[in-house]
Amino acid sequence: MSILLVDIGNTRIKWALWREGRLTRQQAAAHEGWEQEDFEKHLFGGSARQAPAREPKLTRILVSSVAGPRIDRPFAAAVRMTEVTPEFARTLRRSGRVRTRYSEPWRLGVDRFLGVIAAHALARGRAACAVGIGTAITVDLIDARGVHRGGAIAPGPALMVQSLLSSTDGIEVRAHGGARGRALFARNTRAAIEQGTRFAAAALIERAIAEARRSLGRRPTVYLTGGAAREIEPLLQVRYTSVPDLVIRGLALHAGLTVKSGK
Repeated sequence: MSILLVDIGNTRIKWALWREGRLTRQQAAAHEGWEQEDFEKHLFGGSARQAPAREPKLTRILVSSVAGPRIDRPFAAAVRMTEVTPEFARTLRRSGRVRTRYSEPWRLGVDRFLGVIAAHALARGRAACAVGIGTAITVDLIDARGVHRGGAIAPGPALMVQSLLSSTDGIEVRAHGGARGRALFARNTRAAIEQGTRFAAAALIERAIAEARRSLGRRPTVYLTGGAAREIEPLLQVRYTSVPDLVIRGLALHAGLTVKSGK
């Protein structure tokens, strides 16, 4: 049995294959401007490395998407070439051992919900925080019983920069090779903006973990994912585990599949 799992975010699409309880290495690409042909090329054509869905024949296609109809429609059209109907995941009040306290569960982004499911499974009976850093920053708290206590959302680093530059006058916008180190104080305006946004993201995550610890009486295990996570990781002063395919893992578990550790 070969199952394709697809995570369509606001900026990137990620995918992997599930075979006999194991996931292949997650692939990813920015999907800006993609049409049906682009999805066909990346997911179902080209080299085996680029298109893990090529072999063997797919039996199911599981999808998590927060990108909306503009992206979902050409993706669904591309999937028709496989003769497999895609199954789009949705947020539920309960999935397996995980239950959300969201007052309106359907308003909880499905990627966050799946990240919560994966984090709870990885934590093995301990409280956990699922932290996503991409277009947005999301921090979700799951207690040891699998209850999703809620979460926090803020703009991601790139969106913070974009918002500042588009909403102010007189700020130098030319890039000078923006800083990527651990020093907060930069020597040109563009680098100062970029460092400020990265430190703001790190501070939010650290404060959220501190709040979670006060709420639970113990520190949760932190799982980090998302396309911008590597930018923030060097700045974090809390312990974390990087899980790039956290949503993909949650998607598999949500569908009732087992996911073994390792690759």
